[in-house]
Amino acid sequence: MTRRAWRAFAALRDQYRDFTKTLERELPELQAVQQGLVNRRRGPSYTVETPVVYNHALDDVHAGDDIRLILVADNPGRREQAAENRRYLVGPSGKIAEKFFRDNPALGIDFRRNVIILNKTPIHTPRTAELRELLRAGGDRGAIAAAIIESQRVMARLIREFHRALSPDTAPVWITGYSEMKDGGIFEAFTKTLRELYAPGTGGTENQAGRRLFLFRHFSMNQFTIDLRQKAAPGESTAETLARIGTAYRERFLGW
Repeated sequence: MTRRAWRAFAALRDQYRDFTKTLERELPELQAVQQGLVNRRRGPSYTVETPVVYNHALDDVHAGDDIRLILVADNPGRREQAAENRRYLVGPSGKIAEKFFRDNPALGIDFRRNVIILNKTPIHTPRTAELRELLRAGGDRGAIAAAIIESQRVMARLIREFHRALSPDTAPVWITGYSEMKDGGIFEAFTKTLRELYAPGTGGTENQAGRRLFLFRHFSMNQFTIDLRQKAAPGESTAETLARIGTAYRERFLGW
C-alpha cells in the first residue's frame, strides 16, 4: 500500500471496529434474541459469544501488505462469532474460497494474504435467512430491526471508502451472495445505499469505480465455482469469465 492508502485503511479499520462496539453496546437485548434463534433451530447448538462481529483479520494487515481484492460476504455465522475466531469466512465457505484461489494461481491472489473481507452487516445469526427473524423480533422499541437496517447502510459506506482508499484499479470489490439484495430482500438497504454511492456521475465524475465492483454467487455449497464453470466460454481465461459474469450480475441487481 502507498503511505496515503495505508493511513486511509487504518482510519477506516478503526472506524469499523468502533462501529461494531457501539452497535453491540446499544443493543443489550440482542444476544438473548440471537440465542433464542439458536435454541429454536434445527442444527448445531452453541452459545452466542459475539453478537456483533468485527473482522479481527483486518488487524493483521500491515502497511507493506499487497491487498488485491475486497470481498464482501453476508453476515457472521456460527464459526465467525466464536470467541476463538471473530473473523469472517472461517467456516466451510471460507475453505471453498481459499481453495478456489489456490486452484487458480493465474489470478495472483492468495485468499489469506491479499484479500480483505467485509460483510453486508456485522450482526450475527446462525444463518443469513434468520436475519428476517431478527427483523421481526425487533427488540425494545424495534431497536434491533432498526440496527440491522442501519448497519447495512454503514457497511455499504465503509466498503465504498475502503475501495477508494485501496484504489479500484488495485483492489476491485467482489460481492458474493446477491439473491437477498433485491427489492424486499434482507439486504435491500445495503443495495440501495451502494447504488447511491457508486451511481454514475457521483461527485461529478464517471462511474469508474463502479465498473470495478462485481457480483457473484456464494462460495457456500460451491455455488460460486459451479456458476463459473457453467458460464465459462471457450478460449476465455478465468479472469475474463469472472469479469463477464460479475458485470452481468451487477447490471442486473445494481443497474449499471
